[in-house]
Amino acid sequence: MKKVLFGAIVLLNGLNTNAQDNKKSEDIKAIKAMCGCYEVEFNFAETFKYSKDEKYVPSKTKYDRGLEWVELVEDQPNKIVMQHLLIVSDSMIVKHWRQDWEFENTKFYQFNKDKTWKFQTLSKNDVKGQWSQKVFQVDDSPRYEGTATWVHVDGKHYWTNTTDAPLPRREHTIRNDYNVLKRTNTHEITKDGWIHDQDNEKILRDEAGKDNLIAKEKGTDYYKKVADSKCLAAQNYWKKNAAVWKNVRSKWQSVYDRNKDLNLETKVDNKQIYEFLFDLKPTASKAESDKIIDNFVKK
Repeated sequence: MKKVLFGAIVLLNGLNTNAQDNKKSEDIKAIKAMCGCYEVEFNFAETFKYSKDEKYVPSKTKYDRGLEWVELVEDQPNKIVMQHLLIVSDSMIVKHWRQDWEFENTKFYQFNKDKTWKFQTLSKNDVKGQWSQKVFQVDDSPRYEGTATWVHVDGKHYWTNTTDAPLPRREHTIRNDYNVLKRTNTHEITKDGWIHDQDNEKILRDEAGKDNLIAKEKGTDYYKKVADSKCLAAQNYWKKNAAVWKNVRSKWQSVYDRNKDLNLETKVDNKQIYEFLFDLKPTASKAESDKIIDNFVKK
């Protein structure tokens, strides 16, 4: 009888392991499906006003289009790194945002407000079977991150998380009445490509950590897959500049590995960090990029 029970337990454990492996493989397939060449449609609109200011003026509805290449930079069993490159023209490529996906990650930098992030650790049980998405600025400094489970059901494949983030690039120069964007992000893979759906709250957070809701916003970005050949200019840009940006990522990783709260300077010598890094030549040394980042990281 004991042998029968032991055999049943071994069989169940084996089935469970196979199921977990299959689920993880499906997760990886969904994440990597976001790579490639895409025609992108950006849509954002404020939906509800909560500000008590009678003179409050909502942001204008934003609609834009673009062509974007998503480069698979790193492909490991527990980490996938993807760099977005916006194609303005064949001769003008903008290094856009970056997203890192990590399996069962327990270390996070949670955005607080202004240029500060709070370091946080979660238990392994809290993130079991989950993938964290870490989103970085154009200069590879942090934006926001969160963890959740990829869902594969009824032919749908999606991941949803809510987390705090800095003001979006489309608003950080025109709005000063809020300092935190609480983002509910959903990444869904579709037959035509993928969708980045957002339900956002614009929040003013004071020094004591109290939040005042200013407005809500709806955002939907549609990524329609097109032939990779349409993004050849971005692919060539990355081949030429991959080394210098690898150095930048490496330096930032050493900063993140300190595992403590992070506070960054907004400007140095009246310039933002991306302005310094974007001026680097493809042949720039790691010492050059390290020095730039060191100047912005408050000790």
